[in-house]
Amino acid sequence: MPHRKRSWLAPIAAVLLTAACAHTDVGITTKVRAQMAVDDTVRASKIEVTTQDGVVTLTGNIDNAAAKERALSIARQTKGVVEVRDMIEVRTASTRGEAPEPGRTIGVTIDDADTTMRVKARLLDDPLVKGHKIDVDTRDGVVFLTGSVGSEKEKEQAIKLTRETKGVRDVQANLTIGKG
Repeated sequence: MPHRKRSWLAPIAAVLLTAACAHTDVGITTKVRAQMAVDDTVRASKIEVTTQDGVVTLTGNIDNAAAKERALSIARQTKGVVEVRDMIEVRTASTRGEAPEPGRTIGVTIDDADTTMRVKARLLDDPLVKGHKIDVDTRDGVVFLTGSVGSEKEKEQAIKLTRETKGVRDVQANLTIGKG
């Protein structure tokens, strides 16, 4: 009889755990990512999702405005989301898809420039990373890495060095692997 009582506890515990996690930052991020993954408009896009205190930040460079609008809509409609910050840049023939330019104070702009210089210096100093082929751009503490690297190992090292740099809040890597 005791074994029978325990057998029904597992499904209930799983439901309660899922419900408890649904409103955590990790739970919200997971829900938004899952909804984007199955959406026909957004699915192929490389949009990064982060959540802090219910505020979802979407970042990345995508190819069309419809995917951007759909991604923002999915995030806004997700239960538990307090606010959605749009850091998605749509690439067009006239632009290169640079990091978005949020409203920043002069102090934040200076801090971002300092962070960019520190990251670039670390990439150039590292023997594995060919830092001269990586563009570094910082927006509100989020570092965008764009360019090409010679291998997956080089890409991972560039991201690792960037994450470990003072002033870096997040890293968005748009690095292609090709001839380094």
